[in-house]
Amino acid sequence: MKFHRLQIAPLAAESLRAAGSSAGWLLEDLNAIRVGLGGSAVTIELNPTVAVEEILQSHQLDGDEGPSDSGLVAFGSLPFDRSAQGWLAVPEVVVTQYRDGKTFVTTAEGSRGLVALLDDITWEDQDQQNLRSVVFQPTAEEYAHNVTSAVDILRTGALEKVVLARSVKGTVPTPIDTGSLANRLRKREPACTIYSIPLQQQRRYVGASPELLVQRFGAQVACNPLAGTTALPANITSDDYSNWLLGSGKNLHEHKLLVDEVEQVLQEYFNDVKKDQQPSILRLRTVAHLSSWVKAETPRSTNPSVMTLLRSLHPTAAVCGIPRSVAYELLTKLEQHDRGHYAGPVGWVDSEGNGQWWVGIRGVMTHGSEFEAWAGAGIVSESDPIAEREETKDKLASVLTSILIDRV
Repeated sequence: MKFHRLQIAPLAAESLRAAGSSAGWLLEDLNAIRVGLGGSAVTIELNPTVAVEEILQSHQLDGDEGPSDSGLVAFGSLPFDRSAQGWLAVPEVVVTQYRDGKTFVTTAEGSRGLVALLDDITWEDQDQQNLRSVVFQPTAEEYAHNVTSAVDILRTGALEKVVLARSVKGTVPTPIDTGSLANRLRKREPACTIYSIPLQQQRRYVGASPELLVQRFGAQVACNPLAGTTALPANITSDDYSNWLLGSGKNLHEHKLLVDEVEQVLQEYFNDVKKDQQPSILRLRTVAHLSSWVKAETPRSTNPSVMTLLRSLHPTAAVCGIPRSVAYELLTKLEQHDRGHYAGPVGWVDSEGNGQWWVGIRGVMTHGSEFEAWAGAGIVSESDPIAEREETKDKLASVLTSILIDRV
């Protein structure tokens, strides 16, 4: 298939964001906003033997010169379950707008084009709605009991950490306008990456992820693992809570397990791997996290693509546990509810194997007026069941307040 790239004047970010979130694909970090529109020009069914960059290179790209990540780009939201089928999509039209204003549009041959697609998209500035119905799975009491069970197992030494999650399903009176939701999330969580990816059965996954799983630009690779959390009460200074988090033995232990795991994975591929010696604080609207950067360069042999690194890293201890196989078996037993795309990777890859993938958290699955959101907490042997339950409540609030007037 043939694609054509054209450099254009910058577009209004709010309208572009709403268009991608309501009728296409959206990935927006601090450096670029990427929007896909129209149908899927190329669909890639993933498996361990598929070289995504080679498939993208098999298609022709002409037109204006530009960065590789402004050309053929495949978007995706992958399931948490590594054995579940995942797909990537190259949209018919992809707009890439960088922080400096440079904007490119890449269009598949035969597509209706950017202007026609944008003209067809309508979105409304929808306010938050009242909650009509809600169901937690598991309930707050059941979740605390699950944490107690996990702590008992952790104290035997069978594993070092497990992440337990719970979901909330609900309905609101009017179909959720995901364009408005994405714009609201952008304003509320300026430090996060905003994503909106269409899924099967007319569902959509929209959220604001604070956690970069892995990015690769040429020989430069970076991960930003987050673990260790405290709530930030409204209308008060967050310094005391941040200082408490930096001195919390339980949270520092949980964070170190994650950072060490990411470092070990990257060392399989690179000679030069460096990590922050001490974590810093990432402040969001309702919570703060311990944050560290792990960076790598100088590949041991062939430079791995971002998809190769993704397969090795996911799921990290941030959303699963250590050891991975033991933690996965325990969390599926205790949760008894398929996570679907929650905590799965969400991101993009280009024809040179570059890309960025975030952990698909702080998101909400929408279908008309129905929604489902998930939140998890890292459980270690020192964990308190009530504190962990409240942590999931605070994390759920961070995304659901963008939809609901009521607090769940």
